[in-house]
Amino acid sequence: MVAKSGLPVDAKPPEGIKPDGSGSYRVLIVDDSMFIAKQLGQILSSEGFEVADTAGDGAQGLEKYKALHPNIDLVTLDITMPVMDGVSALEKIIEFDKNAKVIMVSALGKEDVVKKCLLLGAKSYIVKPLDRTKVLERITSILKR
Repeated sequence: MVAKSGLPVDAKPPEGIKPDGSGSYRVLIVDDSMFIAKQLGQILSSEGFEVADTAGDGAQGLEKYKALHPNIDLVTLDITMPVMDGVSALEKIIEFDKNAKVIMVSALGKEDVVKKCLLLGAKSYIVKPLDRTKVLERITSILKR
């Protein structure tokens, strides 16, 4: 038997599909590294997530979040970027939408900054280099809260 999603009824849907079947989770990727943004996009797309948009700095990310709101489920936000860093962008996104689900993306050695971001309202963090399994685990655990 096949469900509306086209999957067999007993098959587990991809992680990026909302449990109520209303479509894919929409993610905004904010990172100044095209390589990281593309890698994150590929990981997410392969699991059924929709990459709603990408931004190369915090200021662009904030503007795109405001434009996409409320049709955005999650933001991945790099910490170190030009124009506006991830910490400032996080503060402004949370100020705009206190319920925003933001996951920080950090290089190793940024533990103090990550802690600050968690206190400011980030829901979790992902460490570079990206590990596909950990990326998906962190993102799905935040979306299912």
